[in-house]
Amino acid sequence: MENKGETNGEVKNKNEKEGKEKEAPPLMALNHVSRLCRNLKDCIDFYTKILGFVPIMKRPQTLDFEGAWLFNYGVGIHLRQSEDEERLPLEIKPLDPKDNHISFQSEDVKAMEQRLKDFNWKYMKRTIEDENGTPIEQLFFNDPDGFTVEICNRENLKLVPAGSFGRLKLPFDRHNPPVELDKDDGGDDA
Repeated sequence: MENKGETNGEVKNKNEKEGKEKEAPPLMALNHVSRLCRNLKDCIDFYTKILGFVPIMKRPQTLDFEGAWLFNYGVGIHLRQSEDEERLPLEIKPLDPKDNHISFQSEDVKAMEQRLKDFNWKYMKRTIEDENGTPIEQLFFNDPDGFTVEICNRENLKLVPAGSFGRLKLPFDRHNPPVELDKDDGGDDA
């Protein structure tokens, strides 16, 4: 039987591609988030003083542009002085939780809220509930260039895989958020 419209090479490439899609890529964790900055010093101050990031190693000399590498909480933030204002938001928009943002888990949202107040930083606070009525506190605010940041206490919200547990790569010793396993998810029942 002949497959009309596809050559043997196209069928082979299609089958190889489908096989590759089923293989898990060799990823381990989020390494860093990169931000273009209107004013590099203002952004360094924001991410270090308000969010507690720490400047790390001297950047490689091959990076011939102004920038800074910050790290804390298991993630890096790379800041780069923008050379093109058009690549940055034209104006700081009103806070919108549905907009693009980066979110940080907090063990004490109230303390983080107080920190924002201490720095006189504008923010939006809201509390939502999951289907079990578990409250999830959220703070939204902008960095100096208008990029949105969220602080939340989602450790209260269990991660329930949607039929894909076999493909999730999770640390074996700790899950944040916690993982809820069912027999059908391939979890150990012991």
